[in-house]
Amino acid sequence: MEPTPAHAPLKAVLWDMDGTIVDTEPYWIAAEHALVEAHGGTWSHEQAMQLVGQSLSYSAGVLQKAGVALEIREIIDTLTEAVVGRVKEQVPWRPGARELLEELHHAGIRCALVTMSEGPLARQVVASLPRPYFDVVVTGDTVTRGKPHPEAYLTAVDLLREIDAPLEIRHCVALEDSAPGVAAAVASGVATAAIPHIVPLPEHDAYTLWDSLAGRSVADLRKLLSAAGSSETDAEAASLGTAHG
Repeated sequence: MEPTPAHAPLKAVLWDMDGTIVDTEPYWIAAEHALVEAHGGTWSHEQAMQLVGQSLSYSAGVLQKAGVALEIREIIDTLTEAVVGRVKEQVPWRPGARELLEELHHAGIRCALVTMSEGPLARQVVASLPRPYFDVVVTGDTVTRGKPHPEAYLTAVDLLREIDAPLEIRHCVALEDSAPGVAAAVASGVATAAIPHIVPLPEHDAYTLWDSLAGRSVADLRKLLSAAGSSETDAEAASLGTAHG
């Protein structure tokens, strides 16, 4: 019998931004309300919840259907400008995010920002942090397909591998708060911690559910990655057992 391979070490953490690092979802929702009402329409809480974690292009299309008589690009720019303005006034940090970023920095574990927000907002949030924590930043305007498609996460891993060639998906953990974001991370093959904020998420075998990042540590991320690796090994063994049974 061959020896069981050691679990992959944690080399990188891939971070969602809105709702995970910063609580900007209320800023986005307020901007959506203002824009729809400016065009004579109405925007409900339920409609706003359906856009949490979605790509800005998708969200802009929904806002057009709600009566916003602007092009997709104009809607995205208007919303982004409104949210950037609010962030410049006050950055609404999520509990535990900055502390975990700091611990990862000291542990020498790379971080990537993987957000559907565009460059201007991502740069504003990153500039508000005390250190350059992120080796890689992937934003909604740098990918073709937004979350829930895995492109953004796969792009982040590819960019990290340009810095650290031996790094693989199995060395990474993703932190997400929304259903589209979690779906994107899981589809990319990255071990995923779901930390729901605005919209609840159900328990599921495909990811690990955490109430908050508050009190979470590098050790917790390593345990999560190890558990994900064990699950994959068990699934492979079961598959082989079925094939040869």
